[in-house]
Order: sequence, then C-alpha cells, then structure tokens
Amino acid sequence: VQLQASGGGLVQAGGSLRLSCAASGRTFSSSAMGWFRQAPGKEREFVARITWNGITYYEDSVKGRFTIARDNAKNTVYLQMNSQKPEDTAVYYCAAARTLYGSRSRDEYDYWGQGTQVTVSS
Repeated sequence: VQLQASGGGLVQAGGSLRLSCAASGRTFSSSAMGWFRQAPGKEREFVARITWNGITYYEDSVKGRFTIARDNAKNTVYLQMNSQKPEDTAVYYCAAARTLYGSRSRDEYDYWGQGTQVTVSS
C-alpha cells in the first residue's frame, strides 16, 4: 500500500489549504482513513478520520474549521483546512486503518503517507 500526500504549503492565519492523499495497492473503500499531524518537538496527534461509509470524527481544536472527505472512485482522501491558526503548523500525515472504522489511535493505522508540511504564519 502506498499513500501519497500533497497540498501542503505556507498560508497566512485565517487562510485555507486542502490536503490530498492518494492511495494505491489496497481496497481503499474498505478502510477508514485518517489525518494526523506532528509539530516540532511534539508527539504525532490525531486530527480527523473518516470511516469506510463516510462517518467523520475530529479532534476538538479543528472542529468547525477542518473537513475530511473521501472519494472512493479516485482512491483519495482530503482534508480541507479553513480559518487556519499558527498552532496548526505541523507536518500532516495521512494514514490507512486496518479496520472499517479506525480510531484516534495511531496503532489503528498500518500504512502512512510521507507527510506534507503546513505552515501558518501569524
């Protein structure tokens, strides 16, 4: 399984970015997908996940600002990030869960993308 994340970059506070993660080599539609992020000096943390049937879950700090979505026809998961804050600055990783529903735990995910840098300036 390969996951290729893209769409990161530099944005001003209040701005928007959309991350994409293209998957190959696995039945994409039967896996939950997640986005995690890791800021310098911090643990990798859960951001959002979407189950195989489209149910979404978010970390509290991004609720109402970020939206996760999936397109099974394109084997792609997205993370739309609006109203960004400097504290959103991190490397963002997509991940494929070994189950239909996933969880917020990194242990639930067995494949990871390479990460894409998101920097939000104040």
